Amino acid sequence: MVSMLRRFLPVLYITLVVLITVTLLNFTESITRAQIEARQHERIEALLFELFPEMSDFFFEDDLYTIFDNSTEIGYAFLATGVGYAGDIDVLVGLEDATTLKGITVVSHQETPGLGDRITESDFINQFRGLDIDGVALRKDGGQVDGATGATISSQAVVDAVREAAMEKIKELR
Repeated sequence: MVSMLRRFLPVLYITLVVLITVTLLNFTESITRAQIEARQHERIEALLFELFPEMSDFFFEDDLYTIFDNSTEIGYAFLATGVGYAGDIDVLVGLEDATTLKGITVVSHQETPGLGDRITESDFINQFRGLDIDGVALRKDGGQVDGATGATISSQAVVDAVREAAMEKIKELR
């Protein structure tokens, strides 16, 4: 009996440690979840203000932000994700209406500093302001966007993500 207990004691001990650890992790996650969501909301709100300086409020539903100036609807925004050279590139896309971009902002990326991260520079980003959705393609592909020098894959990822997500969202708006 004692030898049997000695054989199962390590298993019991490990099981107890795992249960306590999982409980503590769940407790910590439940405490910090609200703070994380509040910070993400603040960050997205700040990015929306960059795209829509005249914004007074916004409404979020079905992955689409509807932007208001007082009670007047002035545009829409949504997140688009493309696969760049080093990983995902998340882009916040603003629409003035169902056919025209208000602009874009790169929210996050993992691209190479000094090369792929040129997609965050104003020379690249500003090309999207006022652009018709049909013109969202690189010039080499017949579009109106010049790729960022040294960031061919990253530029293509942003352009593809913006165009594809915009086309999908436009269908929902009509």
